[in-house]
Amino acid sequence: MGRRSPLLAPGALNTITPCAACKLLRRRCAQECPFSPYFSPHEPHKFASVHKVFGASNVSKMLMEVPEQQRADAANSLVYEANVRLRDPVYGCMGAISALQQQVQSLQAELNAVRAEILRYKYRESQGILQSVSHSTLLANAGHTPPPPPLPPPPTQVSRPPISVAVSTSAVYMPASSSDFSSISNDNASYFG
Repeated sequence: MGRRSPLLAPGALNTITPCAACKLLRRRCAQECPFSPYFSPHEPHKFASVHKVFGASNVSKMLMEVPEQQRADAANSLVYEANVRLRDPVYGCMGAISALQQQVQSLQAELNAVRAEILRYKYRESQGILQSVSHSTLLANAGHTPPPPPLPPPPTQVSRPPISVAVSTSAVYMPASSSDFSSISNDNASYFG
């Protein structure tokens, strides 16, 4: 980025090396060029992608709206967003963000499964230790060899019966006579009134 020379007067042209923006736009690069600190002449592809997506005047306006200490980050962000938009014109950065979020969710589920497996292993191990301690106590007290302790039951998966939904053929129940309402009490009257 050593494009500016202290020998140049303000407003003078840079005859040494124009920035990538001025090279692409085929114009002379002035010392106060808004693109020169952020688009090096050694990486012309960065400004080319930004120019293709946003346009040079829009990039200049965006950079000028940002405080000077944050302009380098803004330029890098524009380069990243332009590259992603060129790869995925429909979703752009949101496609990349969505893919990363799905990857995080998948890895989180895998991590939870591994943690659950570790807990099951620790539980089985602690049950084995408790059973072996009680087994050795029985051996010391009884003087004979009892049968080996039973294995812990395998983890059970709760299977749910399939949900069946009954569909009524008549949408409204119409009583045959007014005597069918005789079983209605006033207990629920506060809910409706």
